[in-house]
Amino acid sequence: MNPAAAVQPTPLSSEAPAKTRREFLLFSPPAVGQAEIDEVVDTLRSGWITTGPKTQQFEAAFKSRVEAPAALAINSCTAGLHLGLLTAGVQPGDEVITTPMTFCASTNVIEHVGATPRFADVEADTLNLDPAAVEAAVTPRTRAILAVHYAGHPAELDSIRDVAARHGLALIEDAAHAIPASYKGQLIGSAENPTSFSFYATKNLTTGEGGMLTGSAELVARARTLALHGMSRDAWKRYGPGGSWFYEVEQPGFKYNMTDIQAAMGLAQLRQLGAFQRRRREIAGFYSQAFGSMDALEIPAERPEVEHAWHLYVLRLRLGALRIGRNRFIEELRARNIGTSVHFIPIHLHPYYREKYGYQPDQFPVALGNYQRMLSLPIHPRLSDADVNDVIEAVLDIARRFAR
Repeated sequence: MNPAAAVQPTPLSSEAPAKTRREFLLFSPPAVGQAEIDEVVDTLRSGWITTGPKTQQFEAAFKSRVEAPAALAINSCTAGLHLGLLTAGVQPGDEVITTPMTFCASTNVIEHVGATPRFADVEADTLNLDPAAVEAAVTPRTRAILAVHYAGHPAELDSIRDVAARHGLALIEDAAHAIPASYKGQLIGSAENPTSFSFYATKNLTTGEGGMLTGSAELVARARTLALHGMSRDAWKRYGPGGSWFYEVEQPGFKYNMTDIQAAMGLAQLRQLGAFQRRRREIAGFYSQAFGSMDALEIPAERPEVEHAWHLYVLRLRLGALRIGRNRFIEELRARNIGTSVHFIPIHLHPYYREKYGYQPDQFPVALGNYQRMLSLPIHPRLSDADVNDVIEAVLDIARRFAR
């Protein structure tokens, strides 16, 4: 199967849409305002712009917000996942079980440490890793499980932890979508195992690019050295007040540090995170109320034991109730000036993984079947009620117009 074929445009209806927005509604622009600008300007005027006091403040504030044992600010969630695998002792020749329903970064880092990704299919409702499939995927070479909190809905952590404990496996959490999600009253990021967050431009909290790794104090201390060339002191400890020029390279590390400019944005964003989350939840509620009774539409799941971060609102089409497929549905929304996306093309369909490991498209049927009928609708704090209504009217118009 060629994944590129899944995104080719299809002819639109000759019948004009019932309503079209005057301006195109962007799928996920960053919610950045004066507070972020003021923090960045303060940093630029401070005389220190790389990793330093603002980064330390951001780490402390984030650690407190998610009730983490320790936190390390880094330049991306990908870097955090890489560090998480390394600190968990994953080595060349090991296997790491993960989901095919994720962005490629979750799997690329497994390749980067010389290990082999071993996919397990996902649950039909949340699209998170299916614990039973994880259990079935364990082999004598398995060293870790990399669980992704898809769309902001926490994975079934109790069951996954049980599998990990029975087989002596490390657990790494990909929380790129999961700030400020919680599972059974425990915030994602509050556990001792490595958990990596993303602050990319589209995320619930943004620093433009950036991330945070949480986990035990020992784990984070080891990751901190690896994240800056394996050096015993960062620049602030060498050049700041009371610093010393002397340092030692303890191991060959990486260039994964966050700058104070990024951290300044993060501090401003973190203060607004509660308001951002309330708005995301409100928008998700509007969508689910509007779409929940439509035969052609399946709304996202939210299990009662979790707090969903609503990074994505993934609508699934019941294709048997429609005369068009997912790609045509997206093009119809674009014709009405509504931006959308698809999360994600399953990893086993991409050429590198397909060709290296010989995966077949239907090898993970739940992931494949849901990919073929999903689209992500705009959900971000900058959406006005009028924007939300435009999205709802457009989706309902298409669903009704092309109903069987």
